Amino acid sequence: MQDIEPYYNWRHLYTAEEDPQSPFYGRVYSEFEFTHSVYNYYIHPQWDDFGSRTLYMKILFADYEQNFVIIELIGEWNDAIENDIMTLRRDVTDLLYKQGITKFILVAENVLNFHSSDDSYYEEWREQVADDGGWVVVVDMPEQSQYDFKRARLTNYVALLDFPQWRTLKPELVFQQVDNWISHQLI
Repeated sequence: MQDIEPYYNWRHLYTAEEDPQSPFYGRVYSEFEFTHSVYNYYIHPQWDDFGSRTLYMKILFADYEQNFVIIELIGEWNDAIENDIMTLRRDVTDLLYKQGITKFILVAENVLNFHSSDDSYYEEWREQVADDGGWVVVVDMPEQSQYDFKRARLTNYVALLDFPQWRTLKPELVFQQVDNWISHQLI
């Protein structure tokens, strides 16, 4: 797992540690010191710790004019024991929302497991962003995690989308395609 880096081909366009509006502004990373782990396997030091013991993230791109953010996740999304959604909401997405972000794209291809609890944080998130025309989309979640996500009926609040070609596009095009997909789902 230490070889799985956050997507880095947009680093010339955006880095969260250099964005004063980012919750990770000012962070310093080591390329050699591995301190975080998932399932007792160390993960690459470029992943950001946001308070969860099992889930890590990286803000890949934020656009405050178009009001969207692309976040990549790795690990186990565990709402049942760790209440990861609460931590993600309070320590990351609520702060981004205060900066004008209303459209959230979560890349979850490295989310190995998903364990649900209740849906209150998802419902609250949906209501918060919907008031401003926003949405939350989880992209490329593995099938086994999607199964548990759907079984918990969280798709009432968060959309799931398979979009494997996202890495081949610029972030603005990823946003446009996801936004168009959401618009067609609402028709």
